[in-house]
Amino acid sequence: MAGIYLHIPFCKQACHYCDFHFSVNQDKKNDLVAALLKEASIRKEELQNEPITTIYFGGGTPSLLSADALLRIFDALAENYNLSSLQEVTLEANPDDLTAAYLRELRHTPVNRLSIGIQSFREVDLKLMNRAHDAKQALRCVPESADIGFENISIDLIYGIQGLTQADWIKNLNTAFDLPIAHLSSYCLTVEPKTKLAKLVSSGELPAVNDESAANHFETLNEMTEAAGIPWYEVSNFAKPGMESKHNSSYWANEHYVGLGPGAHSFNGVKRSWNVSSNTAYIQQIDKNVLPSESEVLTNEEKFNEYLLTALRTRKGLSFSELNNRCDSAKINEIKAVLKEKAAQGLATINNDGALLTTKGLLFADAIASSLFIVP
Repeated sequence: MAGIYLHIPFCKQACHYCDFHFSVNQDKKNDLVAALLKEASIRKEELQNEPITTIYFGGGTPSLLSADALLRIFDALAENYNLSSLQEVTLEANPDDLTAAYLRELRHTPVNRLSIGIQSFREVDLKLMNRAHDAKQALRCVPESADIGFENISIDLIYGIQGLTQADWIKNLNTAFDLPIAHLSSYCLTVEPKTKLAKLVSSGELPAVNDESAANHFETLNEMTEAAGIPWYEVSNFAKPGMESKHNSSYWANEHYVGLGPGAHSFNGVKRSWNVSSNTAYIQQIDKNVLPSESEVLTNEEKFNEYLLTALRTRKGLSFSELNNRCDSAKINEIKAVLKEKAAQGLATINNDGALLTTKGLLFADAIASSLFIVP
């Protein structure tokens, strides 16, 4: 089974924390869609007719595309890929785009899952992050989406925001649980280099993210989602049983996917490739029937390290039997010894077939995984 990711690199305005590839200039939107259609055709043999189970429109802001543009893209995908097993089609959307009229139009497309970038229900947070929507739109869009017929709704919330108290965070979560959501993605605010947020922090206009406060928010997040029946299944993702994101889960299972659009990444089991992060260069190259991409072939060590990194971020955890297929007994014993130390520190639990990080351990998931890596 495989997936398709489409990167729609347009936004109404730049969020202060975002370092993804996007443009606030939408003049090339029609040209970009035409290039996407052409890239889909150029790369139709890449997945060797593997059945496509998921399609994901990410960005940027995919909800800036009209329903007609989405249908044109679906037609091109159906023409070039095997969609007979398609199960999940996700559209990332901003609350201000989800008007009743647009939602009704979306119901006539194959989109069956919405991932809504709410980020916070507090007006002060939205202004600090320079979001395009307001708190009223954040509260309105989910129930309206459900009323119009969308049953699989995910929302994003950010914690660790400067000025967000523990009480504020608890209120944000309770507000989310009162809405008809099936899934929640929640991330700590990160100050990425070359973003507006980084400039505001470096100039002293905003304080740095408080690590202790963010850690408290994370622990509260895990406690409250568990109690609400939306438990974690990946460090930043929480879902009602059976409503986990099939597309994102395929990434963590190392399944194959093709990424279309500027800045999009692909993986075929052997190599990773990525398109140029420039709308102009992407459109010009595709127009010449040239794929504007680079690639790297993964070594066995890199595949092993990626397995460790993803497994320790999920609730399935690390499988010792899976390690038997990936490394020798000496490395397995080394990993078990480190994990035993982490368990003694309250960061992990160990059973006969593997290890799982605790809530406290998840705060250090990437660091713990990297300590177990095979270093060439």
